Amino acid sequence: MPTVNIFWFRRDLRLNDNAALYHALKDSHPVVPVFIFDRNILDKLEDKTDRRVAFIHAAIIELQQELLAIGSAIEVYYGAPLEVYRALLSKYKINKVFANHDYEPYALEREKAIADLLQAHGATLHTYKDQVIFEKDEVLKDDGKPYTVFTPYSKKWKATLKDFHLKAYPTEKYFSNFYKQPVQEILLLQSMGFKEVGQLFPSKQLNEEIVKKYKEQRDFPGIDSTSKLGLHLRFGTVSIRAVAEKGRALCETYLNELIWRDFYHMILWHFPQVGMGKAFKPEYDTIEWRRDQGEFEKWCNGQTGYPIVDAGMRELNATGFMHNRVRMVVASFLTKHLLLDWRLGEAYFAQKLLDFDLAANNGGWQWAAGSGCDAAPYFRIFNPYLQTQKFDPQLTYIKKWVPEFQEFNYPKPIVEHELARNRCLEVYAMALKK
Repeated sequence: MPTVNIFWFRRDLRLNDNAALYHALKDSHPVVPVFIFDRNILDKLEDKTDRRVAFIHAAIIELQQELLAIGSAIEVYYGAPLEVYRALLSKYKINKVFANHDYEPYALEREKAIADLLQAHGATLHTYKDQVIFEKDEVLKDDGKPYTVFTPYSKKWKATLKDFHLKAYPTEKYFSNFYKQPVQEILLLQSMGFKEVGQLFPSKQLNEEIVKKYKEQRDFPGIDSTSKLGLHLRFGTVSIRAVAEKGRALCETYLNELIWRDFYHMILWHFPQVGMGKAFKPEYDTIEWRRDQGEFEKWCNGQTGYPIVDAGMRELNATGFMHNRVRMVVASFLTKHLLLDWRLGEAYFAQKLLDFDLAANNGGWQWAAGSGCDAAPYFRIFNPYLQTQKFDPQLTYIKKWVPEFQEFNYPKPIVEHELARNRCLEVYAMALKK
């Protein structure tokens, strides 16, 4: 039985500039790369054409080609991680398992169970920071407490940043330390109950021209004005260090968007209740949300009668992507105009977004609802018509996704704006006075 180290791929599907992989390859035993399609996650997905599963599968195949070129291969499993590690322990004498940090509640539970199993077999689990620039307690207020407002956090983040924080891990120097084995067959999507989607995914190459114009153009959904790297950052097919270094050089506004990622991951770490369905500001859990399944479904399907809202939802349903300005508009509409619980929207985005990330998704929804850290005040209610005039003045975005918006068969507005605004202010004020 060979003695090996395991590198456990998770949200870091690349060989280059990968923190834990670098440490694994520098250690004294050959490294077996492993990926687990986690049944505890996949079996809960109702949509068997989920684009994210197809994206991960394609990324794994790409990794396999790179590994085969250096005489190694990735071992891919479909199962409960604990069972997979029991099988690995019967196949290898495992010395150490290396992985990069994951901050989500389920991931932390999973890690603890596997660390306990490994310990019982004389092995250890080692994890490293990789998907953010700063994490946990690395950017704190002077009194040692976590920031809950973004602007001072971002200033401290920038003051803390040194060149070495963005330096790449030179993994390629140690590729000879991968465990040498013949090609391992990669599971087919169909064998896990999923189907190919035939979708082209955004490029992982950062478009520098878009980043240079990001500050001026980022709020206009009708033009190609965002990097669309969210999906690649989510699954680690690109390095956050490389992207942040380009952002720092090309556009501070773009860099700020990456800092928001770190901020929300820090919030999830220090306030894990937000990842478990709780409002960051507990008083917002007393709001009496309306319950109207019909209105929720109209919002989901882009049939609200508000073209900018409907365009966003249709783009999401068709592509798995939604422009960030429009994400704010549709989230405000659900929580303020329809007075439906932000958790419904959070869960729908979690189902549909290619770049779904628990920390950022939760942060965005709680920001829109007013219940989060550094959130918009509850009386700030986006007017969809004004948002359209300001950010889609030529109606380019609306015409693409809601071509029938001026036709007789387009639905009337689901609720009148002024009525919705007054109702929201009244209900929120009542809850927050308690």
